[in-house]
Amino acid sequence: MASTNQEEVRLLGKWASPFSNRIDLALKLKGVPYKYSEENLPIKSEDLLKYNPVYKKVPVLVHNGNPIAESLIILEYIDETWTNNSLLSQDPYERGLARFWAKTLDDKILPALWNACRGDEKGSNKAVEEASEALKLLEDEIKDKRFFGGETIGLVDIAASFIGYWVDILQEIAGLELLTIEKFPKVFKWSQEFINHPVIKQGLPPRDELFAFFNASAPK
Repeated sequence: MASTNQEEVRLLGKWASPFSNRIDLALKLKGVPYKYSEENLPIKSEDLLKYNPVYKKVPVLVHNGNPIAESLIILEYIDETWTNNSLLSQDPYERGLARFWAKTLDDKILPALWNACRGDEKGSNKAVEEASEALKLLEDEIKDKRFFGGETIGLVDIAASFIGYWVDILQEIAGLELLTIEKFPKVFKWSQEFINHPVIKQGLPPRDELFAFFNASAPK
């Protein structure tokens, strides 16, 4: 592990949150030892209120006592602090492109998929159409690459872990077929490459537990 000093690393997270899981995956890919603290969000811990007083949500990375919030910001911090297994290219254009797609995932693509599976209009024609349009953006972007950044997992892949893992569970619960090999073969192939990567596979929450968690709170 490439590191500048001996660190104390702590992650405040929620096991079922894809945003918290992004940080789990990045730390595991980097080989960074860390202490995990599960948060009960309805009853926020003193540490969560202390380390993220603005948004009061997870994930929060605490590095040598210094907190960093917001998952995409944390991912870049991790990549700059531990330089092995880089998540971002050294090329300025490629770095900018990865940041663009990571932000697009959070601002546009993930909300569309969540709304189709879990929103007030769950399963409506409009919601499904918007989710399909969002997936089409990724289908066009990944082309024939193994991962979004090329041959190794990078920032965009980790940011898209919700699509690679959570969507399959949520669409099954909702009775939808959003991401299938027939509709989006390139994104589907990417999802299988991603979730079967040895490190990623070990870092994802158990599928049956996630299914039970989201099924229990599914809109009826």
